[in-house]
Amino acid sequence: MTRHVGFSIHTSEGGDGLVVRPEGELDLATSPELERLVLGRLDAGGAVVLDLRGLEFMDSSGVRVLVAANARAEGDGSALRIVRPEPGSPVERILTVSGIDRALPFVDDVGDAG
Repeated sequence: MTRHVGFSIHTSEGGDGLVVRPEGELDLATSPELERLVLGRLDAGGAVVLDLRGLEFMDSSGVRVLVAANARAEGDGSALRIVRPEPGSPVERILTVSGIDRALPFVDDVGDAG
């Protein structure tokens, strides 16, 4: 687990790969840490389940991390799954406004990631 003020990342190994659970605020200051972790795992040939339900806030730098991870994983449809944020949350709103809620591999729960 890593931690910044207002942000932490929890990881665990699951049957579908590395489960990454960022919590708090994903912004310009914290997004590079998440990006290094997720892209590093994808570059090593591993699968990632990115669970967004613990995020309270995400700005455009967080959106950029999601897009970069998807681009890196594009060759393997099972390499990246993104668990949708809580309905009605600010994070869900930015995903909807940006349009990436329709373009990226979202699932409803970690168990749906397979």
